[in-house]
Amino acid sequence: MLAEAKPVTVPMIRAAKASGRKLTMVTAYDLASARTADAAGVDMLLVGDSVGMVVQGHKTSLPVSLGEMIYHTRCVARANPRAVIVADLPFGSYQRSPAQAIRSAVKLLQAGAAAVKLEGGVRMLPAVVACVAADIPVMGHIGLTPQSVHQLGGFKVQRNADALLADAAALQSAGVFAIVVEAVPSTLAQRVSAAVDVPTIGIGAGPHCDGQVLVWHDLLGLYGEFRPKFVKCYAELGTAAQAAIRQFRNEVESGEFPAKQHTFE
Repeated sequence: MLAEAKPVTVPMIRAAKASGRKLTMVTAYDLASARTADAAGVDMLLVGDSVGMVVQGHKTSLPVSLGEMIYHTRCVARANPRAVIVADLPFGSYQRSPAQAIRSAVKLLQAGAAAVKLEGGVRMLPAVVACVAADIPVMGHIGLTPQSVHQLGGFKVQRNADALLADAAALQSAGVFAIVVEAVPSTLAQRVSAAVDVPTIGIGAGPHCDGQVLVWHDLLGLYGEFRPKFVKCYAELGTAAQAAIRQFRNEVESGEFPAKQHTFE
């Protein structure tokens, strides 16, 4: 049924807030994750620069390049999902100037994204305005902005109400179609959501946002023992995968695999 459903569009995402419909977004980095999440009916697939941490093994997202984001966006786009593909602009690909932001965003749209996401509110307004003026849909990101991890002193909950409200208002005025709100106390996230007309997508921001996003590996129990407080693990696929591979190893060692039905004659 979902495969035949009408594709989700950026205007549909923006309009969801007025109707009260909660939105869902899951990160995807390749064909398999995109197909699986899309078949489950999520509204948006985020090709996140979180790939640097959960796939590449870095401690932050800072080493991820624009070229790598283009590659992963292409992989996700080949799933031809009904969900909206949103691709992160990685660190260093938009901070220099609005012109740089446009050039980088164009490359991600040409790779198959329908929209881009960039971090920062008031300070990133010129980049947002330039991209929107170039007909590039932009999703904002405020609160804990992982690309600013060193400036923030770590991955910490953000509690400055005045700054958050100013950032949200500035992004709305610049024309974003949605705003990710990360690692913000629930009551403050509720104030931010009430202050803007565009949907807020929470991660570690409580239940009052207009939607929620989780990282693929966190959601499915694939990222080891470390789990942030805001993550709900809906499956233990890491444990299941280990058990399956252990059985494969045992059967190879015992000679049970490959059996006749797995062998060409």
